[in-house]
Amino acid sequence: RLHPLAKGGRIDSGIEAERELLIELKSSADYIIDTSTLLIRDLKQEIERIFEEDQSCNFYLTFVSFGFKYGIPTDADLVFDVRFLPNPFYIDDLKPLTGNDKPVFDYVMSSDTAKTFLCKLKDMLDFLIPNYITEGKNQLVIAIGCTGGKHRSVTLTNAIYSEFENSNYGCKKEHRDIEKDRLRNLCRFPEK
Repeated sequence: RLHPLAKGGRIDSGIEAERELLIELKSSADYIIDTSTLLIRDLKQEIERIFEEDQSCNFYLTFVSFGFKYGIPTDADLVFDVRFLPNPFYIDDLKPLTGNDKPVFDYVMSSDTAKTFLCKLKDMLDFLIPNYITEGKNQLVIAIGCTGGKHRSVTLTNAIYSEFENSNYGCKKEHRDIEKDRLRNLCRFPEK
């Protein structure tokens, strides 16, 4: 396309005219970034390096528990299925509780499989996060799902969140479907 300062349609003359106009502005600039060979992610990193006052938190983790029966979160970058873990739903005393309740948390995490999975998930995220940062990503949504999003996924989301909450990353967690079964039951019409 035509350079706005190009007289006679020559791009070289337009660029030269632009440089002349910017000499005074350039001399008063605090920072000059030569973008001619930079990739977008490199430019982003350079701008963040210059203007980021608090570099301790320039990457954000969001841990989301969910129920597969309600669908996978559409904004998830990574999705983990924990339906292979022991299910508190089938224990009468635990069924009405959630993964936020200590008895459910203890039941799920008493499994060697859950402990091993948590360790492997932490190791994987420790490996992946720096690589995502290198590629210019500044947030990661990790979704952990079980059948209804009430017991196992909530437990594992809480557990992995606690592994990262004191890290140099911004962290938050949400339990998307934890109340959905209860709300569904409240909305049912009485049977005739």
